[in-house]
Amino acid sequence: MAFYHWLKGYRTDPDDPGKAAWIAGRLLALRRDLRDSPLGDRKPRNLVIGSWNIRAFDDGRPRRDESLHYIAEIIDHFEICAVQEIKEDLRPLRRLMTLLGPNWDYFVTDVTEGGPGNRERQAFLYNTNKVRFRNLVGEVVLPRDQLLNGAQIARTPFFASFQAGWFRFTLMSVHILFGGSSAADKAARAAELGVLAQKAVERGAKEDEVYVLIGDMNIEARDDAIMARLTDHGLTVPYFGPTNLGGTKYYDQIAFTGENVKTHLVQSGSFDWRGAVYRPEDKAHYRPIAETARGAPYSNWDASYEAHFASFEMSDHLPIWVEIRTDYSDDYLARFLD
Repeated sequence: MAFYHWLKGYRTDPDDPGKAAWIAGRLLALRRDLRDSPLGDRKPRNLVIGSWNIRAFDDGRPRRDESLHYIAEIIDHFEICAVQEIKEDLRPLRRLMTLLGPNWDYFVTDVTEGGPGNRERQAFLYNTNKVRFRNLVGEVVLPRDQLLNGAQIARTPFFASFQAGWFRFTLMSVHILFGGSSAADKAARAAELGVLAQKAVERGAKEDEVYVLIGDMNIEARDDAIMARLTDHGLTVPYFGPTNLGGTKYYDQIAFTGENVKTHLVQSGSFDWRGAVYRPEDKAHYRPIAETARGAPYSNWDASYEAHFASFEMSDHLPIWVEIRTDYSDDYLARFLD
């Protein structure tokens, strides 16, 4: 369970005497919405794998304390979460881990150099009470004959192996190249995703293990050519719906090998936090806060509230998740029956 004892210290904040009450109220609303979502119906012995591109975490204006509490509350409803777009400064990530509590651990990559890499990191956050790290971690590096126009993948994919109950799996976290709407730009994104999907399928077959390709794949439409690079290789891709705040793009996906053989999907979905935190009706509350915040002022507050202020406090992506069965005890015992 996420930790809340820092709320006590907020009561004495001279600049915001109502801070603790405000955060507590929104955490209660967030917990209610999480309980009322399909996540509230998950079975305790199953595994929930999440993925979230947390916008520029943390680059520019430092996130507010309340935002880190809300992010921790959502991630705490998963057992393991792949996080993309972590920036150079790791202090916000470490602060997030303290809010998740001592039963959570993490891995994080170095920054990816170069313009397309955007100096980003990727991380896996996992609940050690539910998930065990299996001591394999690395990055996907392409051999010379598979290079994409002579180059490696722009944002180096990161993988690690875990186990939950009977379920052994390797997560391969990706943040596919972004930018441009030309045919060449889309072909570059499709090429990156295609080679990674192929790697996941090949490694899964070779190692007799489930591979999960997870993250921000910058897929614009459910039926576009970039999405096809996942399904063409035989990966199972549940339906998550649009994951951008505008509700028009299918950026984030979780795709896996071994459907109905090693991977038994129970349910899947996304979670829209906007019904509980940084709601449209909270705009007036945040306006004086935004006007005095460090950094350039917002020129058009009405247009900037969700698109900039709220999305940089939370994200411009919704988190997605899958629930996977992990207990195969009955199946194993049944093998011994005549």
